[in-house]
Amino acid sequence: MASDLELSAMRQAITLSALGVGTTSPNPPVGCVILDQHGAVVGAGFHRRKGEPHAEAHALKAAGDAARGGTAVVTLEPCNHVGVTPACRQELINAGVSRVVIAVMDPTSRGEGGASMLAAAGVEVETDVLRDEALTVLEPWLTATVRHRPYLTWALSTDGEHQSAAEKRFLLDLRATADLVVAGKTLDEGIPGGHASAHFELPGDADIGGSVLQWLSAAYEGGVRSTLVVGYEHAAALRPHLHAVDEFAVAVPRTDPSQALEVVHSDLIPIGLRLVGVVARADALTFRMRRLRA
Repeated sequence: MASDLELSAMRQAITLSALGVGTTSPNPPVGCVILDQHGAVVGAGFHRRKGEPHAEAHALKAAGDAARGGTAVVTLEPCNHVGVTPACRQELINAGVSRVVIAVMDPTSRGEGGASMLAAAGVEVETDVLRDEALTVLEPWLTATVRHRPYLTWALSTDGEHQSAAEKRFLLDLRATADLVVAGKTLDEGIPGGHASAHFELPGDADIGGSVLQWLSAAYEGGVRSTLVVGYEHAAALRPHLHAVDEFAVAVPRTDPSQALEVVHSDLIPIGLRLVGVVARADALTFRMRRLRA
């Protein structure tokens, strides 16, 4: 069973993994923390974009010789294949770590899987440690990977010049978490220039009205794993395919209690969702809801 020090390290790793959200696709956002033999943190890192070192590599480099005999705490199962970068499970073995603690298993792992290969090399492995907490960051990538279609967030907001200051701030924050943003007839990278151009390509146009699922599948093939659609302008295209919307994001202005029905109505709280985040601001509340998965 994971120790308190390992649980603390996993939460640090989850926090670090979020720093890669919006730039890692088609790779997952992953964080890693290295503990020495005494449980002290000696290295940490996260994956920023495909083609660059993975989280484990950054953490091991920071730890140096202190990693030998220590523990690697990582949010996603270390990869088991040599691609643009070396296999992370082999880097952990070469560094001499004695234990690896994993939050989420990787459905894309090659062969027997990184965890199995680590165990075969004599490394102690524990899985599913704080899995639900790690999914706070990994769920969009994991959902997209399993079904081969980007995770879709619909931001229900007013359009253009009618947006409140709270909505503008909210949408700016949301953009930074998405690979791809569809707003009106424009199509943009969530973080401009954030992805590795050799492994990421935007769709040809922003027209999702024809076939939402087909459009999303094509975006997935280009490396997109998360998409943000902004505004009610796309309601006609999305309402017939609400099953394809994974998350709803809403900004609600603070109001007089007697006017509550005007800001919280059925369009803002679809059935079959769980609340995953609320942020209180001086002039508004913003909240995000994710679809319940079987």
